[in-house]
Amino acid sequence: MAGSLTHHSSPNPGYSTNNAVPVPVITQTESRDKWSKKMDFLLSVIGFAVDLGNVWRFPYICYQNGGGAFLIPYILMAIFGGVPLFYMELALGQFHRTGAISIWKHICPIFKGIGYAICIIALYVSFYYNTIIAWALFYFYSSFSSILPWTNCDNVWNTPDCTNYFGMDNITWTNASRSPAEEFYTRNVLEIHKSSGLRDVGGVRWQLMLCLFLIFTIVYFSLWKGVKTSGKVVWVTATLPYIVLFILLIRGATLPGAWRGVVFYLKPQWGKLLETSVWVDAAAQIFFSLGPGFGVLLALSSYNSFTNNCYRDAIVTSLVNCLTSFVSGFVIFTVLGYMAEMRQVEVEDVARDKGPSLLFITYPEAIANMMGSTFFAIIFFVMMITLGLDSTFGGLEAIITAVLDEYPDQFYHRRELFVLCLVVVCFLGSLSTLTNGGAYVVKLLEEFGVGSSIIAVGFLEAIAVSWFYGIHRFSNDVQAMLGKAPGLFWKVCWVAISPAFLAVRDTLNTQRFSRNVSAVADKDMRESSLQDQKTASAVAFKVEESRQFSAPSVD
Repeated sequence: MAGSLTHHSSPNPGYSTNNAVPVPVITQTESRDKWSKKMDFLLSVIGFAVDLGNVWRFPYICYQNGGGAFLIPYILMAIFGGVPLFYMELALGQFHRTGAISIWKHICPIFKGIGYAICIIALYVSFYYNTIIAWALFYFYSSFSSILPWTNCDNVWNTPDCTNYFGMDNITWTNASRSPAEEFYTRNVLEIHKSSGLRDVGGVRWQLMLCLFLIFTIVYFSLWKGVKTSGKVVWVTATLPYIVLFILLIRGATLPGAWRGVVFYLKPQWGKLLETSVWVDAAAQIFFSLGPGFGVLLALSSYNSFTNNCYRDAIVTSLVNCLTSFVSGFVIFTVLGYMAEMRQVEVEDVARDKGPSLLFITYPEAIANMMGSTFFAIIFFVMMITLGLDSTFGGLEAIITAVLDEYPDQFYHRRELFVLCLVVVCFLGSLSTLTNGGAYVVKLLEEFGVGSSIIAVGFLEAIAVSWFYGIHRFSNDVQAMLGKAPGLFWKVCWVAISPAFLAVRDTLNTQRFSRNVSAVADKDMRESSLQDQKTASAVAFKVEESRQFSAPSVD
């Protein structure tokens, strides 16, 4: 197979016994693609790791878990859990030069199922993640108007509860009040009011289907030729979000009340550090943000040269990812402070929205009432689209590389056709998320399709490499590539700390999720005795409110 080890007759296949330190004998065939430039690889990794979750999830998790105090568990979890796993995957992919399935032939064949699990999880993610990008594209199209459609309550989709408080006096905001931006999102984009839940999701929204078709068209022509094309596309999709973030940060800092949002974002609550949930959330945020376990890092690094400094790449890209999350918090909370000033309420009352609602309701609402609203709306949704596309490129490339490396005779010379079939499958699998109740399906896939499953995969991968393949052998592999063996810190993290980090996180996450499902089920079962029995069988999957969807996990 292209890029695999050439086994010579020695006690340790693939190694020479002439030296005290084993040195692998590698044959890099010309048939396997390579990155045209080092920056193509770095931008691809950064583009995958820095996604929509950095913008919507980190700021919310940060203020919810103690503000500035949250940075302590976040940094510790990054140092001892996230970065070591990130480094390990980059090194594995670069050394073995193969995808997430066939790599286990060289590590421990009994764990080959991990590779197939990674591909299945990546498919689940593609079924809902690209729908969120389609929502952003819908907003992008709607932004080409002198008056943004979510500015006022004079549209056909608005209800009597619609309350526009910007630029108006003596407006009373009640619990029943809904902003124009919220009704635009729930009643025009999603049309979720036409669905009663998972049992009745309604018909497919053709507008969203068209948006999704355009998204997958871009994805196909970015991936069909391999890293030669995707490595060029990321020069736009991975760099443009930083330009937009900088523009939005400057604009947000000049808004009245911005300082209130920043204080709320960073004000430390030291007592929170004694709560277990804070440390669990820090572990989850860093794991899903950096993205080990998704097979993407294995795939992308497999196209590197054998002597590439993957250690430096891991440190640089991890720092960029974490700093992006931190800066995104200022972009979000300066605007939330502005909204609190306009509503004449506390920032906490404005910052209750999380997940997609933060990006599709709260932020657009603030933009709509700024000077130059059309311009800021356009660049904001361009940023969201490009952030999402980068992660989609990485997720699908993980599947493509894994399958092509595992079945080279069938697919290696038919990459364009295989990518087309994969994109069609992902498009068809996404149709249920384009219905009136599609947001419920997105929540379902996010909770049950990724969540604990990807953490379990990451845990098994860390155990397989550190304990079955062997930490000494893996360290020798790294030394063969970099000329220097990993230090004691990395070995301890790979053998003990990082697997424990994943095991504890998965256990606590499962327990908390089970409690939440049971609580919702009990509540709805009590209500079902007073209401129609038809909702009782779907209670465990309902979302509290249509505007409170949590962020999808991929990062």
